[in-house]
Order: sequence, then C-alpha cells, then structure tokens
Amino acid sequence: QLGQALSTRPDILPSIYCQELAKLQDQIPPFPTHIAIKSIESQLGMPISKIFADISEKPFAAASLGQVYKAHLHSGELVAVKVQRPGMSHSLTLDALLFHMIGGQLKRFAKARKDLFVAVNEMVRHMFEEIDYILEGQNADRFSSLYGSYPMNEKDHSESSSLPNQDVGIRVPKIYWNLTRKAVLTMEWIDGIKLTDESRLRQACLDRKKLIDEGLYCSLRQLLEVGFFHADPHPGNLVATKDGSLAYFDFGMMGDIPRHYRVGLIRVLVHFVNRDSLGLANDFLSLGFLPEGVDVQSVSEALQASFGDGTRLSQDFQGIMSQLYDVMYEFDFSLPPDYALVIRALGSLEGTAKVLDPDFKVVESAYPFVIGRLLADPSPDMRKILGQLLIRNDGSIRWNRLEKLIAAISEQASDTDASWTKSSSSPLGWRSFDMRAVVSATEDLFTFILSKKGSRVRVFIIRDVLKVADTFLDGLNDDKFGWEARLVSGLGSFRHAVMLAPEMWAAMAIRLALKPQFQRFALDILSAFFAHSSHKLHPNLWICISNLIHHS
Repeated sequence: QLGQALSTRPDILPSIYCQELAKLQDQIPPFPTHIAIKSIESQLGMPISKIFADISEKPFAAASLGQVYKAHLHSGELVAVKVQRPGMSHSLTLDALLFHMIGGQLKRFAKARKDLFVAVNEMVRHMFEEIDYILEGQNADRFSSLYGSYPMNEKDHSESSSLPNQDVGIRVPKIYWNLTRKAVLTMEWIDGIKLTDESRLRQACLDRKKLIDEGLYCSLRQLLEVGFFHADPHPGNLVATKDGSLAYFDFGMMGDIPRHYRVGLIRVLVHFVNRDSLGLANDFLSLGFLPEGVDVQSVSEALQASFGDGTRLSQDFQGIMSQLYDVMYEFDFSLPPDYALVIRALGSLEGTAKVLDPDFKVVESAYPFVIGRLLADPSPDMRKILGQLLIRNDGSIRWNRLEKLIAAISEQASDTDASWTKSSSSPLGWRSFDMRAVVSATEDLFTFILSKKGSRVRVFIIRDVLKVADTFLDGLNDDKFGWEARLVSGLGSFRHAVMLAPEMWAAMAIRLALKPQFQRFALDILSAFFAHSSHKLHPNLWICISNLIHHS
C-alpha cells in the first residue's frame, strides 16, 4: 500500500522509482469466511443469523484491506457486507515503522527527498482513514448528495444546496447505518457489469461513449467545481448498470481541495495547452509547489525543454506526467497531500476510460468542460484565465483558439432555456454552453480590451485587421480566393452562435456601441485601414463583399 501510494509522488522520488512502484499490485489471498463472520458478530454485537437471512459462503471481492460478501436482510433487501481484514491497524502501524527504519537508506540510495518521512506520515494517515468504515460510509453519503442521481442520505448538505443535481447517470450504494461499524460496512447491493467485460457490455447494448462521458463529467465536477473527489476511480471501483448508469464504490480514499487549488488546476491546464512554460512555472509557485526563492525562469526553461519541439508532447495524462516527473524532482516540488491524490485520480480516470476507449485522453477530453467553467464563472480569477486562453502575454490574440471556440459554441451551444441539462438523445449534453454565460464572457472580454490594460491588445487587433485587409485586397487583385473558405466558415460559425440567442447578442452589441471607448476604437480601426489600404482598393471590392455575405 505504501509503495503504491509513493508511486504517485514524483516530488519525493526520482521518476524511475515511481514507475517501478506503480507496478505493485494487491496479491493477498482472501481470509477465511468464518473469521469474517466472527468479525461481523463482534462488531454488530449479535449472531450472524439475527443480522442476515443469508450470507454468501465466499467473498465476491477481496483486496488487501478487506473483502465483500453478498447477503439478504430479514426484510428481503439485498446488501453488500464489507469486512475489514483482521489486524489491519496493527499491520499499517508495523509497515509505517518498518518504512521509517529503512527510510534513511532509501534517502541515501534512491536519492529520495528530505521530506520523505513527512509524505509517508501523510500517506499512513490516509490509510488509517481508509480502514475506518464509518468514515467511508459518511464519504459515500456525501458523494451521493453531491453527484448521485439517487441521493441516499436524508441529511441536507449545505455544500450541495447551491449545486444542481446534474449527474443523472451516477449511482452510489445506500449505507445501512444500523449495520455499519468501524470494521464492518453494510450497503445496498448494486448489480452491474464490469467495465472490462466487453461482451456483457455489448449484450446489454450499453453506449460506451456515454459511460465514459458520465464518468468524465462526474470526475471533472469533483475536481474542478466542487472539490470533494473520489481519488481512486479504477475499473474495480466502477460498474455499469443495465439502465446505463455508472455506479461508484469504495469511498475510503477521498480528497478535498479548496477553491484556490481548483482554480489553480484550471490555470495549469490552460497554460499547458498554450505551451506557456513561464505561466506554468508561476502557477506552481503560486500554488506553493515550489520552494521560496526558486529561480522561476530556470523552472520555465526546464518545463519548456520537457515539451521538446511539440512533436513528442503527449495529451495522454501518463505521458504528460512522465515528461514532468524529472522537472518536479529536480526543483524540489512539494505537492500538498490532496493534490497528490488529484494526480492519482486523473491517472485512474484515464486508465478506466481507456478500458472502454483506448484512444481516450483525459486532458483533451476535459477541455470542453474547462471552457464551459471559464465562460460560466464571472469571478475575476476565472475571467483572467479565459483572457490568458485567448490572449498571449504580449497582447496578441490567439485567433486559432478563438476560431475553435466559436466553432465549438456554434456546434454545441444550447438555448438558455435548456442550458446545463442533459439531452436524452445526446450523451454529450453537458458539453453544451450556456449562451447567457457566453454573451456575458464576451462582453467582459471586450470591456477588458477597451480598458487601459487592454491597450496592447488593441494595437495587435489593428495590426491583425490590416493583415487581413492586405490578404483580402491582394486576393482581389490576384483573383485568388483561397482565403475565402476559412473566412466564410468563421463568419458562419459566429452567425450560428448569434442566432442561438439573438436578443442577448443584440443587447450586448448596443451596450458596447454606446461606450465612447468602443467608438474611439472603431474609428482607430477605420482610420488605420484607409490610411494603409486605400491605394489597394479594387473596383470589384463591393461585388466580392456581396458574394461573401451571400455565401455566409
């Protein structure tokens, strides 16, 4: 257990040791059923016959910490009974002591970081939490209230009151609290199909892409929106039900990250996609991952070197982490415990999804959700990240990124009346954009561009307008229209997006047009255009403009 946990800590051990430790697997045989029954009777204080009408002779699942039996209550309900392996508390304590004994040698020969023992102590704390089944039951109830479509907890959670229950395909087993103790957990039995069972999934006519989408959306909400997350969503902890839902199990290993870290994770993702190594280095510094006084420029250069020329930069999460491992170790990164669990959760999520789709890439697939969060959240920090997504550090616009964003909104946006709902006919309903949020974000972006802070952006916009004008007019004079298709496509996507909510866009346009800053900027563009391009104007200009309007 400790070895597997350390495999997710590239800030503590060199990458070669992390890779080897990741190969460790649980290979402990199940313990005898008569010992499990004695444990149940001891924990619940009554004979097994008074607790259950029947219980399976052998466990249905077994792992290093415990095993699960199938049983019926006297009321007829089918339940799963999770029984802790005897002596787990003693074993974990012994493992921790042994690790401390050999820790000095590990630091010496494996070149482990000086804070190795701090990390190990934190991992041991998490492991003791894992063997507390009362805590696991509470985690399950909390997870159900936040993300499940069938909340099992009767208590109201304040953190979920402001969050709509959007995960219509997520199941969480009900906890039977009267039959749950620290070493015994009784919960609802949910029949399901293992995600590795390709033939049964096919026989049940389950949509693999929809299952991936359900799990991805739920995981992204956990990590980027709410903060309370399942840290080990591997195929053994997830099953598909016959109605197409995704059922989660094993809530012993959970993480909880505050908003500061969630926003930081979004910022890291955006800077990674932009290949902005300096932005990444500053992100790691602001999140407290780097020690004080570190040379940020050196970290940036090391990150840039890990990117290479772009041809070997992977969108596969494990590939990304492999590229970052050496940098994290070299510069003494220090990951907060729950952020280390984030790395584990993302790795497990991608590994699980790859069972259903070998080409799945978590970073690429998460991007629409991130864009949706950036558009929907008007807070200053999220608006700043949106600006960084579309505007380079020097003030120039990332037109390709903007073009793709407009196309995505045009293709996937939903009307405001149906925003943030899942369509029964489309498993990608959550990827839709709320048009009210899109218009609001667009207006905020224009407001920034028109402000004093946006002066450099305005200069680059004028420069780019003149370049487009030159291309346009040179195309007229040379009778070449190769540029037309892309321009028409962009205008078509924008028109489609506008037509999804014309009243909102019109109201925004009127508000902008009435601003003196906008009027001055429009005059600056026109003045620069006529001063730069008047000698290139062609007699057929207006005919071409008419054709463009007609084609768009």
